[in-house]
Amino acid sequence: MVEGSMTQGAGQGPAVRTATLRDFRVPPYAQAPIPADANTYGNAYGEGEEPEGYTPTQRDLPVISRGGPGDTVQVSLPTEPEPRPEAADGGLGPLFVVGDVHGYLDELIAALAEQNLIDAEGHWAAGNARLWFLGDFTDRGPDGIGVIDLVMRLSAEAAAAGGYCKALMGNHELLLIGAKRFGDTPVNSGAGTATFQAAWLLNGGQKADMDRLQDVHLQWMSRLDAVALEDAHLLTHSDTTAYLDYGSTIEDVNDTVHAILTRNDADECWDVFRKFTKRFAFRDEGGAQAVRELLNAYGGERIVHGHSPIPYLLGQVGNESSDDGDDSSGPVVEGPHVYADGLAIAMDGGVTMAGKLLVVQLPLHG
Repeated sequence: MVEGSMTQGAGQGPAVRTATLRDFRVPPYAQAPIPADANTYGNAYGEGEEPEGYTPTQRDLPVISRGGPGDTVQVSLPTEPEPRPEAADGGLGPLFVVGDVHGYLDELIAALAEQNLIDAEGHWAAGNARLWFLGDFTDRGPDGIGVIDLVMRLSAEAAAAGGYCKALMGNHELLLIGAKRFGDTPVNSGAGTATFQAAWLLNGGQKADMDRLQDVHLQWMSRLDAVALEDAHLLTHSDTTAYLDYGSTIEDVNDTVHAILTRNDADECWDVFRKFTKRFAFRDEGGAQAVRELLNAYGGERIVHGHSPIPYLLGQVGNESSDDGDDSSGPVVEGPHVYADGLAIAMDGGVTMAGKLLVVQLPLHG
């Protein structure tokens, strides 16, 4: 990345200066250390072997058929964001959410700048606004560690300005933690022998990310919550009801997941990873009822999730845009998708398949 270069993501609006790694200095976080286990990396699965329960890294997955017409809505976002109202009492500001980033740092910077959340130097510029990332910061894209460094720094800067920047744990955070901690240690996958290292490689793990992964990144990821509730929006990474396996309240779920990571048992960590890779629970017949199960347990009026790319929910085939500028074969993503009787909002715009990295303000309008 060239210092001071300009970048403009597809459909992102004005170009902004691309921040460099030296801009992303990590603040000193006082966090408990993570127990250290195996730190070796070996061979992935043999040819034709695939363990159960993780996300393929191909960009041309099969088309997902819809259960019926009219139950998924793609929300078009305005080109220019509406002015953010400032809280008159000095309280909390407007709420924004970010879909899956997967290492696409330049696209993230452009999307945050378009919403006026960061300035031209990549620093927090949103005052008391609230920003939530829905997880999956690494793998597949070119600079997952750069993404984590940026989010960590923005968290400190937002807190100093009276707002906050927080993040949820995605299945790829669990995958990276497991690959670093357990390497080739066999785990009980329920479908034969599996290892975190093999799963990480098969899911787009990047050697550059592993080489730059530090204890502070592991500590930060291991302390992320799995579920949060903001302004009647239930925030999760995955579109699954598997969260119910870990507790009947948000606090229970988060405490249980944190306790599992602290115990540092490979099989337990794999089971959480496997369950967090499940998807499409809110799609098709019975989807609205699945959402209601989560809302009844944890509160909120709508669920907001990442994980399942919008092109798959819409049945589009996701191919990379061609070099000649012909984007006709790529997915068309204009904004988040509302579905499941209006109870679910999908936020993974499919940036890994030449879609769009979404940063939107809640509640949605229109």
